[in-house]
Amino acid sequence: MRIISVIVLMALLLSTGCASIIAGKNQLIGINSNPDSAQILIKDEYGQVVFKGTTPTSVLLQKGDGYFHGKDYTVEIAKDGYSKQIVTIKSGPGGWYLLGNIVFGGLIGWFIVDPLTGAMWTLSPDKVNAELSKNPSTGKLNPNDLYIVLLDDVPANLRDQMVRVK
Repeated sequence: MRIISVIVLMALLLSTGCASIIAGKNQLIGINSNPDSAQILIKDEYGQVVFKGTTPTSVLLQKGDGYFHGKDYTVEIAKDGYSKQIVTIKSGPGGWYLLGNIVFGGLIGWFIVDPLTGAMWTLSPDKVNAELSKNPSTGKLNPNDLYIVLLDDVPANLRDQMVRVK
């Protein structure tokens, strides 16, 4: 009975990867903006929309996409009257995958379990903080502010409000 228990325990240890146990196949990404209530659109590397929402929020994203293939994302943050900001979230090998498998998962964790589950990857950055800047070409101009823009960037209906500076 003792031998069977040891064999079962060894089989369990060898059938798991450290990153799969500790980190999992998904990662929570926090997204904030200044000002709040900006629109969020997250697309994966194939251009598929995986999330739509508003700031502040947290999104659970998959870290892997097949055997030894991490997932990357593009986060677009936009709000009327402000310039849109685009942030790239990239996957890279995680610490639990690289070092944790020495202790827990071994070769099976390194080459089979963690690469198959996607748990070998870590998404970076894990927090997106977007500082949105006011966009003068939206038609909401403050008459007390000085704006320097290209004429082509100014909507035609606003060009008659511009003042030439010599």
